[in-house]
Amino acid sequence: MRCVLIGPTYPFRGGISHYTTLLCQNLRQRHEVEFYTFTRQYPSFLFPGRTDRDPSKLPLRADAIPLIDPVNPLTWLRAARRIRDSRPELLIMQWWVPYWAPSFATIAFLARRFAGTKICFICHNVVPHERRVVDRVLAKVTLSQGHTFIVHSQGDEARLRNLLPRAHIVRTVHPVYDFFRQEGLHDQESEAREALNLPDRKVLLFFGFVRPYKGLEYLLEAMPKVLAEIDAHLLIAGEFWTPESEYTRYIDDLGLSEHVTIVNRYIPNEEVAAFFSAADVVVLPYTEATQSGVAQIAYGLEKPVITTSVGGLAEVVKHGETGLLVPPGDSEALAETVVSFFREELGEHLAANIHKERQRFSWDRLVDLIEVLGRLDPGSEEDWCQAF
Repeated sequence: MRCVLIGPTYPFRGGISHYTTLLCQNLRQRHEVEFYTFTRQYPSFLFPGRTDRDPSKLPLRADAIPLIDPVNPLTWLRAARRIRDSRPELLIMQWWVPYWAPSFATIAFLARRFAGTKICFICHNVVPHERRVVDRVLAKVTLSQGHTFIVHSQGDEARLRNLLPRAHIVRTVHPVYDFFRQEGLHDQESEAREALNLPDRKVLLFFGFVRPYKGLEYLLEAMPKVLAEIDAHLLIAGEFWTPESEYTRYIDDLGLSEHVTIVNRYIPNEEVAAFFSAADVVVLPYTEATQSGVAQIAYGLEKPVITTSVGGLAEVVKHGETGLLVPPGDSEALAETVVSFFREELGEHLAANIHKERQRFSWDRLVDLIEVLGRLDPGSEEDWCQAF
């Protein structure tokens, strides 16, 4: 099958970039794939982070053609012309924020009209976590150009179904980010804790960009109750997209200064495994979510997760088997669950079950699904129903 894949890759950073690159690598094991990426992404006034460039010394790479500039329509036409000339059987586009709506809608429309190409959108967020009224309109205009859709959570499936009632949607689990298990990227616990200068205590890890929906304040509120029972330390690792002072105020008011370490920066690839190896458990106290790349990093490194029962997280984490679930916004329940995790010594049991579940989160399963979608006639309801 000939495919064109559109999305970010190195030198751009972040979970969507990792996802698209790993998808490309795995698709190319079986198929002919042209990978179109961006010459630039967001203007600085729209991007809350310090930079969108990946500082990793060991970047995740796939050969790609830097082609699309989201603010230059001539590059959209250039991409559409290449698609017309190569006539791929499937165009796979990553969708996560409405910023890409003008360029993606144009490319998809022209690919449909002039190349007769089937279009599959992989929707990471149908609409953003911090939504505006216009976001729904932009998502509908763009996604209406698709023939088929892949989502990773029931919530996104429902949101997409609400936008496009007759859409052909398939829901599947988000594959694991097992890239960090490579030689040179995986550390032993004792070495990792020494490298990060962490005390000899039980370590909880909050990892990833700090944004309002991530619910970090609930984890901080839970810490005094945890410390009353367990000698623990909280490691917060990731770039703050909200003022760090909002959280240091919590830390000071709750008397947690000696029990919290903050690493306020983007964590490059070669350091990721050290942070997860240093931790006993990863805690994701999100107030809402579609899915979480952080959970998939944890699973890739076979690290147990305590998270909230929101969005796709409740579909990924099997309570009592591969992790523990708590209600969102409930610091009391979160504290009790963290204490139970350590009191009942659940770490090894949960990690062993994660190991058994690895095939469920393989990239091969996603490639299998894309192959099926590539063969289907999206206009045939009978073919679609027989396949799914």
